[in-house]
Parts: sequence; C-alpha cells; structure tokens
Amino acid sequence: MTIRSISAIPLSMPFEMGGPKPMLAGKPREMEMLLIRVETDQGLVGWGEAFGFAVWPATLAAIERIVAPIATGRDESDIPALMTDLMRKFHLLGRSGPVMYALSGLDIALWDLAGKAAGKSIADLLGGKQRNRLKAYASLLRYTNPDLVARNAALAVAEGYRMIKLHEIEEEPVRRAREAIGPDVLLTVDTNCPWSAEEATAMAHRLAPYSLHWFEEPVYPPEDYANLAQVRKAGGLPIAAGENTGTYLEFKAMFDAQAVDYAQPSVTKVGGISEVMRIAALARARNVNLAPHSPYVGPGLLATMQILAALPEDIALEYCYCTIADHPLGDAVLARHGEIALPDGPGLGRDPDPDLLARFRID
Repeated sequence: MTIRSISAIPLSMPFEMGGPKPMLAGKPREMEMLLIRVETDQGLVGWGEAFGFAVWPATLAAIERIVAPIATGRDESDIPALMTDLMRKFHLLGRSGPVMYALSGLDIALWDLAGKAAGKSIADLLGGKQRNRLKAYASLLRYTNPDLVARNAALAVAEGYRMIKLHEIEEEPVRRAREAIGPDVLLTVDTNCPWSAEEATAMAHRLAPYSLHWFEEPVYPPEDYANLAQVRKAGGLPIAAGENTGTYLEFKAMFDAQAVDYAQPSVTKVGGISEVMRIAALARARNVNLAPHSPYVGPGLLATMQILAALPEDIALEYCYCTIADHPLGDAVLARHGEIALPDGPGLGRDPDPDLLARFRID
C-alpha cells in the first residue's frame, strides 16, 4: 500500500472543568485538537493527533504545506524508514515545534494503519498487550482558587482516582488539596516552568509537608537540565519533566544530567509512538521512571494508552479531568472509577465519529 492522502482536521469542543475556564485570546478556552487523517490507496484510514491547543494553525500549515506533499505516495508500512527519512529531510525546520508536532501526528496515524492492516491493536504490534485496563490519574486544570482546587480534587478521589495532579503555583491550593484528599492519595504538582533554580528550590521546601509524589517542571527554561538537577538535589522532592523535551537525544541529555526521577515524553510532540517507545527503553536502561505526558482527549490519548498497555511497567495514565459531553471518540476515552479500558478494535481501537467531527470542526 501507499499513502494516498494526508489531511489535518482542527476541532474545538466545549468542555466543563468544575470552575471558570482559562481565557485565551479574550474568550473562554475550548478544547482544541488537531487530528491527522491518513488514507492509503486501498482505502484504509489511520488517525493521529498532532499537538494542538493554540499552536494548531501552525501545525496544520506544517502538515498541509510541508509534510503531506513529501509523504504522499510513500509506502506507509515501513514506519521507521519513512519517519527517519522525513525527520532528516525536515531537520532544518526545527527538532521541536510545529513540524515535529506534525510528524508526531503522522507517526500515530501510521501505527493506527499498521494495526488495522494486521487486525491487531498497536499494543500487540509493540510487543504484546500486557494489560487491558490502565490505572488513570486525574490531571486537574489550573483553578488558582484554593476552594475550587480542594473541591475538584476531592471529587476526583470520590470518583475512584488514587492519584491527583494539580497545575498550581502557590502553596495554599496545594495545602488545601492535600487536606481534601487525605494522606493516602498520591499528589503531584505541575508548575509549567515558572521559576529560577533558587526560586524552585525554595518552593520545593515550602511544599515538602504535602508529601508530593513528584514536583513537575519547576524551572525555566525547561531545557536547563543543570539547574533542574540542582533543584532535584537541593529541593528534596522527586522531579518530573519532559513534556517540553523534543527528542530522544534531549532525553538522554536530561538523564545524563541526573535531572529527573520521572521522564514525561509527550506522544503528540516528541515524534509519535515510535519515539516514545525509544525513550521508554532508554529510561528503563537508566533506571528513570516513565510517566508519559498525556493531557489529551483524542488519538494522542489512545496512542498513550496503547503504549502503556504494551510496556512491562504498570504506569498510570495521565487523564485530563474535564467533561466533554459529545466526544468524537465516545466511551473509548472515558475513565471510570480511576481506570480506563483499552478499546477492543484494531490499531488505536476506535475511529472518531464523522458526525461529531463535522459538528466541532473549525472552518
């Protein structure tokens, strides 16, 4: 088979998060997602997801103007050869950013095609499915308001989650969350790179009483692994990072610097399923825990689920704690009682509903 067409489909879906939504460009944010659709000359269709959010117009342009013209007509069955060739061709355009996001979405779609062609799940293609259900942890959006943080953290625990991630940068919301969920539920804090090493170390000391499972991305810039390692050594908390780490070799540099306890490759940013599997093997060899970044609600989430189902380690899935009433992937991306089941179809396991794609598509 060969690739007949590659297209990008931007979606914007309304959602609820248990509080006021963050503002973006003067209006409440919606859940934006960029799907990648790849069709072969035999009519088989594979789906992927490229990193979306506010950068999706640039990634869409990268797909339509750069990636699709070169990849169309190529043999989609040899994923390593095709992806290596494309990455070499496009390296001058950046090893992170919209072109790499576009390639990540393409890689996911190619794996979906491979699974459908073989009649197997991606997990089976990656070496064999180790589990049919995954533990999930509730990744809360940023509320800032301590009352909302405590209320939503407690609600997530009541729904069965045994691990909670906050996206807060002040001590009080963290304190309130810990009080709300009790001492036995794991608690992590993702700060999204706000501080210098000195500031991050001071905050780590302030957060020490709350028994964090990890302290995520406390240092700006995120690629400053030397200072991240300093915070890890002086702050006394386990460190997680990697959602802004662009390549396998950057993860190697992070590990060489002894900067993290938990590595967080993001399947829609780092090069897709192929690169996450390479990084997983590297992390295992270096005795670094793997905790993939996956606050996604589309094929990026399904791809991460397939990866985790295939790995020997039992790793909890990051699950965006929000509600999307009419989801194009239906119950395939619905967690229940702190767990999520792998869909039983081939490839990623579920194709999006075309009617809902039409409803939420951005023109």
